[in-house]
Amino acid sequence: MQFRALLVGDVVGKPGRRALAVSLPGLLAKRSIDVVIVNGENVAGGSGITPALFEEFRALGIDVVTMGDHVFRRREILPLLAESDRILRPANLPPEAAGRGWTVLESPSGFPFAVVNLLGRTFMKPAGDCPFHAADRALAEIGDRAKLIFVDFHAEATSERIAMGWRLDGRATCVYGTHTHVQTADERVLPGGTAYISDLGMTGPHDGILGRKKEKVLSALVTGMPTHFDVATGDARLSGALVTADTQTGRASAIERLSLPISPGTAGMPGPDGEPAAKAEEEPPEPADAES
Repeated sequence: MQFRALLVGDVVGKPGRRALAVSLPGLLAKRSIDVVIVNGENVAGGSGITPALFEEFRALGIDVVTMGDHVFRRREILPLLAESDRILRPANLPPEAAGRGWTVLESPSGFPFAVVNLLGRTFMKPAGDCPFHAADRALAEIGDRAKLIFVDFHAEATSERIAMGWRLDGRATCVYGTHTHVQTADERVLPGGTAYISDLGMTGPHDGILGRKKEKVLSALVTGMPTHFDVATGDARLSGALVTADTQTGRASAIERLSLPISPGTAGMPGPDGEPAAKAEEEPPEPADAES
């Protein structure tokens, strides 16, 4: 039997949350999606996630939220990380870190599936452990509990992510990259049956630089002076991929890249002048040290 997973790339701030809320109902209705897995690394003001925003995601029908290098940016999320099996932090962080690096759940359609979260090492802050060894341990612990396994590799270097794809080919249903906010066009199914894409891309405002206001980023790059990188507003899109797999073998048969623009003025999205079309939920303030 076929199983379809919707994988959504880094959701950035309020525009990303609204783009997800606008797009998801139609996708669920039209595409026979079994599970939705979303990277929530940049949900709250562009950096981290809060318990309220996690619950907002769950109310939308999102099954699992993965994170990355900003997982602990919002301290209020720590109890939820420790308690919930539907939000993950990278598995290769130190074992003392709050939260879990993988989970096994049952989809609403009745099939067990697993999600693994990993953090890259190349051009990233030290994670504590090798992501390749952490992946091996997670898959060994999952064992026969789930054939359908989805791996979010939150990493900077394309080469490191491609290497993970080959490392897990035939052992995971899909290996996909997040973090760089730029969607890649290298989606394919590897020979062993593992779907792969180097980066899902960003769900949020593309009229900026990686979801941040271009004026702020350009100022920092040109002057060398630090500044807060405010979340941009225009050209909101949902970016991700739809993976189709066999429930008996866990092997993927297809991966479809998605990039869905959201019309200006739609249900709280910014209008053509950049102003919100309607008042939306309050945006959590950025942490004082947040620059990216």
